[in-house]
Amino acid sequence: MKSAIIYYSYSGNTRKVADVLFEELKKEYEVDVIELKAIDESDEFLKQASRAFWRKKAAIQNVNFGLSSYDLVCFGTPVWAFGPAPAINTYLDNCIGTEGKEIVLFTTYGSGAGNKHCLKIMQKELNKKGAKDFRCFSVQQLKTNDKEFVLSQIKKL
Repeated sequence: MKSAIIYYSYSGNTRKVADVLFEELKKEYEVDVIELKAIDESDEFLKQASRAFWRKKAAIQNVNFGLSSYDLVCFGTPVWAFGPAPAINTYLDNCIGTEGKEIVLFTTYGSGAGNKHCLKIMQKELNKKGAKDFRCFSVQQLKTNDKEFVLSQIKKL
C-alpha cells in the first residue's frame, strides 16, 4: 500500500509533525513525502497572513499533482488567518486523483482560533474532487517538539 504526505511548513513546525507521521506510516505503507516550497512568498508574516485570509494561491516549485496511485493521502499546513497557507491552497486546487481516497488532514497552529475553519476549508476543497473519507488531527505549535504528544494525536486516528 502507498501513502503520500504533502505539506507546507514555513517555520518548521508542520515539518516536525510530518516527520513523526512519516515514521508511523512507514510501518505499514510505502510513503512518499512532498514538501511544498512557495517561490513567491513574502518574508513578512502580515503579508503572508493576508494572502491566506483571502485564500490566495502561491507559486510553488514543480511537484507531482497526481495522487491516483496512493491509497492514503495526507495534507498538512500551518493555520494562517483562519485558513491553510497559500502553498497548500495551490496544491489542493491542482491535485487530481483523490476520488475515493482515504484522506488525513493535519494542521499546526498558534492560538487555535482558526484551526477548525482551516480543516473545513481543506475538506471542502477535497470534497469537490471526490474525496469522502477524512480524518483530522492538529498540534499546537508549542507541542510540535514533543514527539510522544504528536504520535498520540496520530494514533487517535
